[in-house]
Amino acid sequence: MRKNILLIGGSYGIGFEIALKLYNDHNIYIASRTSENLGNLEVTHIPYDASKDEIDVTLLPEVIDGFVYCPGSINLQPFHRLTPTDFESDMQINFMFLVRIVRALLPKLQKSQQASLIFFSTVAVKIGMPYHTSIAAAKGAIEGFAKALAAEYAPQFRVNVIAPSLTETTLANKLLNNEKKKERMNTRHPLKRIGQAEDIANIAKFLIGTDSSWITGQVIGVDGGISTLSIS
Repeated sequence: MRKNILLIGGSYGIGFEIALKLYNDHNIYIASRTSENLGNLEVTHIPYDASKDEIDVTLLPEVIDGFVYCPGSINLQPFHRLTPTDFESDMQINFMFLVRIVRALLPKLQKSQQASLIFFSTVAVKIGMPYHTSIAAAKGAIEGFAKALAAEYAPQFRVNVIAPSLTETTLANKLLNNEKKKERMNTRHPLKRIGQAEDIANIAKFLIGTDSSWITGQVIGVDGGISTLSIS
């Protein structure tokens, strides 16, 4: 059965890869600032900027069966260089905008037989990394929110979080803008490579589908083993 899936920020990067994995089998709605990468992809695009717009729910179907929130930030700086404004900005884009849109969508999610919600965190919440204080704080809020939301609305809908390590996307360009940096990042991971958008999209597809129908309230590390394995 085709489901109605809403992706926030699905026109490039991980969101776009998720759309590619899902659009053949489901009705995909992408709310994002741009549609330039969507080409001939059979999806419905809704102009939307999470930083300033309220989602227009009238443009969406009455039932939402799957929801994926992709917007995020990579603001890696020493703590002493970060200002309270930096923390507020990361918290807004990663967490507060997510809360706002979930509230707006709640009636449509509740009409699904069992909706699946997917949020994104980071490996840095679990293991603690230098220069990640702001982003780890914002993503940690997502993990706590997701577990509480999953508990409150079970079994009506499921909520899970994907926690990647460094993944090759436009957002990570500054960290991967030459081969030396890429190789250094590759070797940090037990599987000897950084993530690709498709790695994350594969897990998102699984969590949207019925094969994951007994999974909720989980933070799933997709991180090349870096969060759990110690290598010399």
